[in-house]
Amino acid sequence: MIAYLKGTIFQKRPHQVIIDINGVGYCAAIPLTTYFKLGDVGQPAELLIHTHLTDNALSLFGFMTEDERDLFLKLIGISGIGPKLAMNILSGIEAAELEDAIKKSDVGRISMIPGIGKKTALRITMELQDKIEKKEKLLAVKGSQEKEDLISALLNLGFRRKEVERVVDDTLRHHSEEAGFEKLLRECLKKMAKV
Repeated sequence: MIAYLKGTIFQKRPHQVIIDINGVGYCAAIPLTTYFKLGDVGQPAELLIHTHLTDNALSLFGFMTEDERDLFLKLIGISGIGPKLAMNILSGIEAAELEDAIKKSDVGRISMIPGIGKKTALRITMELQDKIEKKEKLLAVKGSQEKEDLISALLNLGFRRKEVERVVDDTLRHHSEEAGFEKLLRECLKKMAKV
C-alpha cells in the first residue's frame, strides 16, 4: 500500500496530479484544496496518500494535510459515499470548515457543496459528529497532559504553583502543540526568570 509520495510534479490538473519519482509517474486524484497548495510543474511535492483498491482498479488519492486525509477516510466510511464523492466534498469546502459545520449540525452549509443534497448532508452530519467530537476530546486530553507535565516539572524545580500555572497557560497559548515538551519547558523557564 502506498501511503506517501515525494517527488517532482510532472503534471498538475485541478483534480489530479502526476508525481515523478525517479522516472516513475504516480497519478493521484486530489481535492481542489490540495491543488491550490501544490507548487507548479517541475517543483518538488509531497503528498499523503490513500490507496484505494477495488475489483477492477487501484487508485491513489493525495492530500497535503493529515486533516484532509483523515476526513476523506471518515467520509468514505459512510454508506453511499465513495472516493469520488468524498473528493468532491473536500474540493467544495476546507477540512476545518467542514468539521466545524458537522459539529454545529449546519446541514445547510454542507448541502451547498456541489453534488450534495440535504439527505446526504444530514447523513454526513449524523455519522461524523461523534467521531469529530472524540478527536477533539483526544486532542484536549493530550494538551492537558502536556500542561500537567510542565506544571509538575516547574514545581519540582521549586517554583510556586500560582506563578507556574499562569506561566504555563501563557506559554501554551502562544506555542503550538507540536512545539514539544523540551521547547515548552525552556519557554516557561525563561518566563519564570522574569517573574
